[in-house]
Amino acid sequence: MRHPLFVLLPTALLFCLCLINAHAQSAPDPALLAEINRIKAFDNHAHPWRAVNEGEIDNEWDALIPDSLEDQPFPIRLRPDNAEYIAAWRALYGYKYDDMSAAHLQELRAAKLRVAREQGDKYPAWVLDQLGIETMLANRVAMGRGLVAPRYRWVSYVDALIIPLNNEAAKRANPDFRAFYPPEERLLKRYLADLQLNALPATLDEYLSKVVTPTLERQKRNGVVAVKFEAAYLRPLDFRSASEDIARRVYAKYIQGGEPAPDEYRTLQDFLFYYIAREAGRLSLAVHFHTGAGIGGYFNVNGGNPLLLEPIFNDPSLRKTNFVLLHGGWPYSKQTPALFTKANVYADFSAQTFLLYPRELSTVIRAWLETVPEHVLFGTDAFAISPEVGWEEVGWLTNRTARQALALALTGMMQDGEITRARARELAHMVLHDNAAKLYGNK
Repeated sequence: MRHPLFVLLPTALLFCLCLINAHAQSAPDPALLAEINRIKAFDNHAHPWRAVNEGEIDNEWDALIPDSLEDQPFPIRLRPDNAEYIAAWRALYGYKYDDMSAAHLQELRAAKLRVAREQGDKYPAWVLDQLGIETMLANRVAMGRGLVAPRYRWVSYVDALIIPLNNEAAKRANPDFRAFYPPEERLLKRYLADLQLNALPATLDEYLSKVVTPTLERQKRNGVVAVKFEAAYLRPLDFRSASEDIARRVYAKYIQGGEPAPDEYRTLQDFLFYYIAREAGRLSLAVHFHTGAGIGGYFNVNGGNPLLLEPIFNDPSLRKTNFVLLHGGWPYSKQTPALFTKANVYADFSAQTFLLYPRELSTVIRAWLETVPEHVLFGTDAFAISPEVGWEEVGWLTNRTARQALALALTGMMQDGEITRARARELAHMVLHDNAAKLYGNK
């Protein structure tokens, strides 16, 4: 006689497999995918290049373009030999080949230069047209040729404002910090020069009134819609409300020189962060965070966990500030939707669009849509890797991945009876465009 357990096991296994297949769809609904591909999207996060002349390099697409980093493995889909980029070259530049031979890549580079010359300052807008993107938030130190509103909206960097003291102790901590702190120090000097200041003020009150607030107000006047913290590259995201009196004493003690103790400097950084976040709310600027994993062989992934930010989101003094979790905190993306119940917390799934393939990404998107769909944003995180794989190709790949994953997620929700086809179409428009347009006032 067979044991009852052996009778039940095949049935239980089949049931589990059905659940897995139901949650991770193998193919999207064709009509739904076709509609999703027609939506003119609002890209919440990207690093586009300005229009450049032949041989010119754009070094303002991020605040953290380090002088040097130790070699580290690249995610497989970002490697320049990823065959998926062949499809991008075909779509964008009429590439005729199925390989990446040296001769064919030389022909590709010539084609890219030809299109850029033909388009001139219109080239960045031409790229958006090819991708079906209406508006892209450009994360940049400064905008430039071709990156003009309304197609491009500016997201500035503000980490430099929270590290005004001597940073040598941090630079000694690990090789990544030695690469990342100098660009931030140069950016702070640039912000001072923009305000026609030659040195940092002697007191914290003057630093706030003469540097921090004027910098934010100046950026707002110049078109900034959000400010970005890449702080996870410099320290953990565990910002806490700090004493203003202690922050004043730390600033005054070390602004003329000397190395602040780590706990003293952390207190000043925390105070400055909260000040900037409140000022951003006053100016109707969203605050973006890099969350989750990052580049650099010494990157502290735990320090990028978005749950570390919960005290900020629970602070009543910051409820007028909207916060956006870039990259959705991957690999903590299953925890991210728990933060959507905060009225002012949003997340995009940028970067996951090149770290994950569509089926796996669809499970992330579905879980988010089943929580608070109004807080879910689309993003490509397009950036340049090489002359052959620029921000255009990464944008093409991640845009395509995002739309396929969204279609898979909504198809599964329809098939499971969670939503109607009409609601699926509505959610698609919300994620790809409407949520971001409402958040940034671009209706």
